[in-house]
Amino acid sequence: MAVPKQHRSKSRQGQRRMHYFIKEQVFILCGHCGKDTISHRVCPSCGYYKGHKVVDLLSGLGKKERKQKEKELAVSKKSKV
Repeated sequence: MAVPKQHRSKSRQGQRRMHYFIKEQVFILCGHCGKDTISHRVCPSCGYYKGHKVVDLLSGLGKKERKQKEKELAVSKKSKV
């Protein structure tokens, strides 16, 4: 079984673990709909990434949900312009 050769002090242990903290997420505005999104990710509200449609969000929705989502997208496009 592996045994450490020397005792590691609490300050050394803290120095080693210095980079193990949770970083704040960086939010940017989506170029298509204008909502806050996490950088380098597909926009969850419209499905666009860097100006290109990557995910079709309306394909898996029912009739009622689809109408509601289309309304949201239309309102966000109007507010952007």
